[in-house]
Amino acid sequence: MTIRAVVFDAYGTLYDIQSVAEITEDAFPGYGEIITQVWRIKQLEYTWLRSLMRRYQDFATVTRDSLAYTLRVLGLDYDTEAFERVIEKYLHLDLYPDATSALAALKPRKLAILSNGSPDMLNALVRNTKLDQLLDATISVDAKKVFKPSPQAYELIGEALGTEPNEVLFVSSNPWDVSGAKAFGLNVAWIERVTPEAMALACVENELVAPLTMFKAIRTQMDELGFAPDHRVRALSELPGIAARP
Repeated sequence: MTIRAVVFDAYGTLYDIQSVAEITEDAFPGYGEIITQVWRIKQLEYTWLRSLMRRYQDFATVTRDSLAYTLRVLGLDYDTEAFERVIEKYLHLDLYPDATSALAALKPRKLAILSNGSPDMLNALVRNTKLDQLLDATISVDAKKVFKPSPQAYELIGEALGTEPNEVLFVSSNPWDVSGAKAFGLNVAWIERVTPEAMALACVENELVAPLTMFKAIRTQMDELGFAPDHRVRALSELPGIAARP
């Protein structure tokens, strides 16, 4: 089946979530790395917990709640200005360097984002990074009031683009998202930005495991859920060649 649409996860796939570290370090000197990693771990955890509890709150709320948790457990005092300055970075995350060129090379296929992000967050982020000039749709799970990897979230792709699952190449760097998309029946490409070999080396070279290394061990390696990606690549720039295959 010909690939008619390529759909991307946003956070960690097109946008570098680690780019918040500069602002967290600036706002809380000496704590930037640990804040960045705990915040992201809890942010994802809250999406799954809220989906399981059927107590949906949008991703903007989840993002604020997980940051508040992080600062509290680290014993950090903060004022509203510092808190909002950190939150604002989610509207200005850095694109991965090859993101724009990879999307351009995938035209004329339909291009979209499917993200846990709330509509306001996603629309601002896409506009601020000029991806709105390339994307045909920016799809938020808010329409279903449940987060990925719920199958209901992936249903939104077909509803928005008029495609069947086997006509879509779904792209994510998040292993849990890869598993969810594959279980739903999509063709899936996993952006493997961190290899097990690199993980092993990072642990050997340091007496203490850094927060970033721990995050990579927990959130960047393929999960044991019984669903493997169709394609395993190291960069977004490899996607045009995959999408062109018969």
